[in-house]
Amino acid sequence: MSNTTLNEKENLLEVKNLKTYYPIKGGFFRKTVAHVKAVDDVSLEIKNGETLGLVGESGCGKSTTGRTIMRLLEPTDGQILFDGKDITELRGKSLRDIRKDIQMVFQDPYASLNPMQMVGDIVSEPIMNFTNKSLKSLKDEVMELLKKVGLPEDAYYKYAHEFSGGQRQRIGIARALALRPKLIIADEPVSALDVSVQSQVLNLLKELQDEFDLTFLFIAHDLSVVKHMSDRIGVMYLGNIVEIAEKASIYDEPLHPYTQALISAIPVPDPRKKSQRIILEGDVPSPANPPSGCPFHPRCPQAIAECSASKPQLKEVKPGHRVACHLY
Repeated sequence: MSNTTLNEKENLLEVKNLKTYYPIKGGFFRKTVAHVKAVDDVSLEIKNGETLGLVGESGCGKSTTGRTIMRLLEPTDGQILFDGKDITELRGKSLRDIRKDIQMVFQDPYASLNPMQMVGDIVSEPIMNFTNKSLKSLKDEVMELLKKVGLPEDAYYKYAHEFSGGQRQRIGIARALALRPKLIIADEPVSALDVSVQSQVLNLLKELQDEFDLTFLFIAHDLSVVKHMSDRIGVMYLGNIVEIAEKASIYDEPLHPYTQALISAIPVPDPRKKSQRIILEGDVPSPANPPSGCPFHPRCPQAIAECSASKPQLKEVKPGHRVACHLY
């Protein structure tokens, strides 16, 4: 998707200062004594038809962000605007109606499909929940969906355990498409698959995006996968977005020291172009006890005194390129 096209489009999703905390219980009366700050003040936007990649180490809050946006988890604070509507506080039927437009492809295709249901029932269940279509038209629609994701017709009458991991993920994609959603949150959709199958599933997602005019929040820890899929990329560290920009800017000119370290770790096929690897010292701090100031400062090779004193805000330092760092 060209930058011009992206810039002309309106935001489908806006997330403002989102926080998702998990309480830590302790003592005889099991009172809340602290919180795990899984998502801590995240702001982002996704335009219609765009793919925003969300990348970072395991445990940085990527999946929690996705599940909170879909309202599978309750936000502790902040605002979620979808298609111009505030969905942060929705309950009951209002929330259920929004779910037609936001669907999810889960990480584990072995755990996310009901082993007691045939594939036809798995894919048709969302349609049955929201429409009153006849059994004939329902079956025809599911057959067409299975065809679009590259599965044979006889898959309709089989069970999930009869398929490979890549085929199971295709079933999950067909289920996510069943209600013709506007936004799909893909949570590490290929990380559980063999490398040989990953590219097939990624290419399928790109083809379906064009055909169904889909918008993606694509969550992954593999930078090469994110580069292949995304228009823009947000980098997360310890529940915070530390940098967000167009794909080319992130890979060619990373500004945040954490992003620079991630990019330096990407394998380069041509040894003549090998860059200096940035090795980060220490471990990722616990989200139950994050450091003061910038969450990255204990491991940052460029940290200054201000980094431990105050938390930097995500600010635009170049057109479309925002970074949370006191160096800018």
